[in-house]
Amino acid sequence: MSSNRQQAWFVTGTDTGVGKTMVSSMLVRQFSARGLRSVGMKPVASGCERRDGRLISEDVTQLLAASNVDLPLSDINPYAFEPAIAPHIAAKQAGVRIDLEPIAAAFRRLQAQANVVIVEGAGGFYVPLDEQHDMADLAAKLGLPVILVVGMRLGCINHALLTAEAIRQRGLTLAGWVANQVDPGMAMLEDNLQTLKQRMPSIYLGFIPWQDQASTAEDTDIVSVLWQ
Repeated sequence: MSSNRQQAWFVTGTDTGVGKTMVSSMLVRQFSARGLRSVGMKPVASGCERRDGRLISEDVTQLLAASNVDLPLSDINPYAFEPAIAPHIAAKQAGVRIDLEPIAAAFRRLQAQANVVIVEGAGGFYVPLDEQHDMADLAAKLGLPVILVVGMRLGCINHALLTAEAIRQRGLTLAGWVANQVDPGMAMLEDNLQTLKQRMPSIYLGFIPWQDQASTAEDTDIVSVLWQ
C-alpha cells in the first residue's frame, strides 16, 4: 500500500463484546507501523464517561491510543451516550436522533487526513440506530468493505454465517473475518474454527487466543493477510 493511497474498512461483530475494539485498534496500529497515517473511528458509542466536560467511551480511548493522526474527537466519535445500553435507546433518552449523513461527513473529513480509516460499529451488524436505520445501513452508507470479528464461543458458527449472509444481502464486500476466542473453556474450539474456515465466504485473517490477549493480539498480523 503506497503512502498516498486511501483505504477504509468497517469492522462489525457477531455480537457485542466479541472484540471489535481490540481488532479495530490492532488494525490501526499495524497500518501505522507500516508508515501510514491511520485513524480509528467509532461513529456511535454508548457507555461513555464524562472527562474534561466531554463524553468518551473506553472503545474510543483505545482507538485514539492506536491512531497516529491527531484529529477532532467530534469526527472520530460523532455520537456519544452515557448509558451502557443499545444506541437507539440511549439516543432516545438523550433526545438525539442518530443521523447517518453527519457520520458520513465526519468519515470523509477523517479520510481526507489519513491513509487508512478503520470504522468500528457498535454491537452486531443489525443493531438499530433509530426506528428505521441500523448499523448495516451505516456500513452501506459509507460503502466500505466489512471485516467481521467472530466471537469464538458456543453458537458462533450460526452467528458468523448469518452475519456473513446479511453483509452479502446489503451488497457489501466481506473483506475477511477474525476469530477471537471469547470463551476460554470453549469445547471443540479447533473443530469449530475449521468449520468456519470451510464455510465462511471470505478470507480468514487470523486467530486471537484467549490467553494474554493484550500481548498476543499484537502478534496476530491481520494486515499482512488482508493485503495478500
